[in-house]
Amino acid sequence: MAKIVSHDVKDMTLAALGKNRIEWAGNQMGVLRGIGKRFAAEKPLKGMRLGVCLHVTAETANLMLVLKAGGAEISLCASNPLSTQDDVAASLVKDHGIPTYAIKGEDTKTYYKHLNAVLDTHPMITMDDGADLVSLLHKERPGQLKELIGSNEETTTGVIRLKAMAKDKALKIPVFAVNDSNTKHMFDNRYGTGQSTLDGIMRATNMLLAGKVFVVCGYGWCGRGLASRARGMGAHVTVVEVDPIKALEAVMDGFSVKRLKDALKTGDIFVTVTGDKNVISLDHMLRMKDGAVMANSGHFDVEIAVAALAKKAKSTRRIRPFVDEYTLKDGTRRFILGEGRLINLAAAEGHPAEVMDMSFANQALAAEFFVKNKGNLKVKVYTISPKMDSEIARLKLAAMGVKLDHLTREQKHYLTSWQEGT
Repeated sequence: MAKIVSHDVKDMTLAALGKNRIEWAGNQMGVLRGIGKRFAAEKPLKGMRLGVCLHVTAETANLMLVLKAGGAEISLCASNPLSTQDDVAASLVKDHGIPTYAIKGEDTKTYYKHLNAVLDTHPMITMDDGADLVSLLHKERPGQLKELIGSNEETTTGVIRLKAMAKDKALKIPVFAVNDSNTKHMFDNRYGTGQSTLDGIMRATNMLLAGKVFVVCGYGWCGRGLASRARGMGAHVTVVEVDPIKALEAVMDGFSVKRLKDALKTGDIFVTVTGDKNVISLDHMLRMKDGAVMANSGHFDVEIAVAALAKKAKSTRRIRPFVDEYTLKDGTRRFILGEGRLINLAAAEGHPAEVMDMSFANQALAAEFFVKNKGNLKVKVYTISPKMDSEIARLKLAAMGVKLDHLTREQKHYLTSWQEGT
């Protein structure tokens, strides 16, 4: 047992369950495990204080263990009030001595208390999932910015915020956009979000998806994965988009593409995956059919106008865990899953470990990148090099037992020359 460190978790007696869950996830994270072995030998993060704001899950716990093996001092808080696995949080404190501040279902006041508890450790590198740590630093604790050598950002929404800050010249530290790595967004967002979102919806509702009209708002990498998997479950999938290229791609992928207002009367299940706000407005919800179900798999709980629906409803009740029923004055009902927060983490366990393996490999290597380049980085948003991206993919394939062909010398020459033609 590790020395008990500063923490705020739900129940320390859950630690034994969390320890097993962490071990199970680690068995499926071969790339991160390999990086961890190197980190343990080389200690590239020795002397570094890391402040981490990620979903506190078994997969994240394995990243924390790798960073600690690399010599880092870590403090961790949750990046979403409903995403924490309380047994994992307890195990991180009890078994691994990592200060952790995360309770599933914490209110907004507690959420920000936890963010500040992490920042109170004066981190030199931060890791974000949604840019809340970086935003809090810039808005309320700017004096600490000079202590940071960089920050990693995990998700699409956070990268959007950080690029907006950079454009407005408000960003004051170098940032590594982990989400922009191919080995992150093409796999985590598509395969992870696709599967885990359906998992959350089904655990929350126990609904049969076959035959349902399933409306996906947004056809980015997350929307692609969700639409594909919903179709695989037998649903009739409609895609809603504002980008003509993405809409065209959805059509070519075989999906029905409609304006949201045209999908309202037939949709059974609506899921937002856009990263924007008021995607499903009160007006949209009033025009849905009785019994329509809504869920969000974008980072923040702003995509569905839940508060506006609550004000309009005649009555509200929690009919199942993570399912809230809103009854309107005309007697019709609308159902919101997971309070409009990330349904895959509110009602399920988030992405499978195999796909988080690559995302968190990016996180670990990005932290190492900041240490190696300390003092030499410009204030901007960085992305991983194509070489390193390919190396992570190669390591993942090796962990899966997949072997690749290699170009012959003749083939390499042909691809780099202009003399040969028809």
